[in-house]
Amino acid sequence: MDVAKLQRRLADFAAARNWQPFHTPKNLAAALSVEASELVEIFQWLTPEESARVMDDPDTAHRVTDEVADVLAYLLQLCEVLGIDALTALDAKIDRNELRFPTKE
Repeated sequence: MDVAKLQRRLADFAAARNWQPFHTPKNLAAALSVEASELVEIFQWLTPEESARVMDDPDTAHRVTDEVADVLAYLLQLCEVLGIDALTALDAKIDRNELRFPTKE
């Protein structure tokens, strides 16, 4: 599965439910923020050690996996409506960060 196929599947899902009028950049960015907050909530009061083991508990692992999927879904939908190629944007950002934060070698 690739990003374009996932974006098409998300768009088809929204179209079948007539949700496109609600999938504005503003609404998608807000939904992305909400879903990211729901992911943060799972980790909120865990110690660093507990957070490193969060996937050991099947119920918590399922919640984390679902929230990660929700975050990715809204991010891909936002990229789709704004015409951003997510992988190209990430690759370019890594390039800029490598220049901005050089290694100490």
